[in-house]
Amino acid sequence: MATTRQSEGRPSSVVDRFPTKYLAAPAVRDMPEPPSSFRKVIGPGIIAAGVGMASGEFILYPYIASQVGLVFVWAAFVGLATQYFLNMEIERYTLATGETALTGFSRYWRHWGLVFAMLAYFANIWPGWATSSATLVTYLVGGSVVPIAIGMLLAIGLILTMAPVVYQALEKIQMVKVAAVLLLIVVASFAAIGASTWADTPQIITEAGLPAEELGFALLMGALAFAGAGGGQNLCQSNWIRDKGFGMGAYVPRIVSPVTGHPEAAPSTGFVFEPTPDNLGRWRRWWRFANTEQLTTFVLISFLTILFTSLLAYATVFGQEGLASDISFLEAEGDVLNDTVGGWFGTFFWIIGAFSLFAAALGIVDYTSRLGADVLKTAYLKDANESKIYFGLVWGLVLIGVVVLLSGLDQPLVLLVIAAVTGGLMMFIYSALLLLVNRRTLPKEIRPGAGRIAALVWSFLLFGFLFVLTFNEQIRKLFGE
Repeated sequence: MATTRQSEGRPSSVVDRFPTKYLAAPAVRDMPEPPSSFRKVIGPGIIAAGVGMASGEFILYPYIASQVGLVFVWAAFVGLATQYFLNMEIERYTLATGETALTGFSRYWRHWGLVFAMLAYFANIWPGWATSSATLVTYLVGGSVVPIAIGMLLAIGLILTMAPVVYQALEKIQMVKVAAVLLLIVVASFAAIGASTWADTPQIITEAGLPAEELGFALLMGALAFAGAGGGQNLCQSNWIRDKGFGMGAYVPRIVSPVTGHPEAAPSTGFVFEPTPDNLGRWRRWWRFANTEQLTTFVLISFLTILFTSLLAYATVFGQEGLASDISFLEAEGDVLNDTVGGWFGTFFWIIGAFSLFAAALGIVDYTSRLGADVLKTAYLKDANESKIYFGLVWGLVLIGVVVLLSGLDQPLVLLVIAAVTGGLMMFIYSALLLLVNRRTLPKEIRPGAGRIAALVWSFLLFGFLFVLTFNEQIRKLFGE
């Protein structure tokens, strides 16, 4: 077993690598022993897939398939592959230090964390996921979108407040969601996706294209950035694996409810291990577990969901005249499913979609508030209780969402594109920062190798290029060119 003794009062080269102008140096401890079973580390990737299984999987990619067919599904693979490497570099820092990636960034400039937290808030104050879920509910029971969406936001605040350990509640809800979506995929594969659609599936490769003229760069960038996760959600991998107890994160207490939980004293900064043979052996096992967990949960589940929801939209509403260029295409899709498969299937499709988008909204409120609480606790309010900051931010985000909805901004597709473009900008910036902190701060034995560095450079170039194209497109629209 690894010791938990803090090695204080002695010089350490691993500590010397950490900038201490803005934050204190980490303490030195041994790397904790990894679990004996892979099953025990499953969770963060499920949450990432569950939270991310929303705008891209249920709205953006199916909408694109409804408009132009299967020519853009390839982008989901590119987006997920890019995000896999981003997520693993975010996890690398937290596995090695118990600190979040935002804390690592803040060591080089105090306000980096605040910048990303503010961008995450800007992306997510537009409650596009709640309005999307509410829209599907109206297809089932009628009613008005705004009151239903407001009720959902208030329910999210209560769920997160009353859960004794927030991570555990979030993990269970997202696991139920993923299971429900996989059930939809299985049923749809046999009942709704016909032989002609399966025969057209090779078009994903043979007719791959970039339908920017038909759909615009903003929508396409949103789909690429939100294939699986996107923006601030990727950064929250640090928080989720830490709450799961991955690596050095095992030394950091979890966020608990101020009503039903039992808070513990939490350090503002993390821990680091000496690169001894024993510690490095444990590190390699943790790193292998973490990579496998991401590939078999986040990447695989997200890609299968995007593929099958796109095929379902293609099989039902592609080429339909007068198809709306907004989220109401899901109503048309459900109606076609009711007509072709049976009245039960369209209803089943809307129920799963509504629950999926509600669970995504829950996760989005969670991760946005986690990022903000982590930044405020670490860099600005070091003596404050992180759990209390978190719950204050949760209810702040809920109330802002209510105000946004009451102001009349209730168009889901527009809100999701705004969020996605902001997320792409965030990914462009933190791709470079991850390269900085992981190469400069961590011991050489656990730094990213050439392949992982190339992946970060690719991410930086990809999201930078897409952001410039999208920004240029929006400027042209603004001035009517």
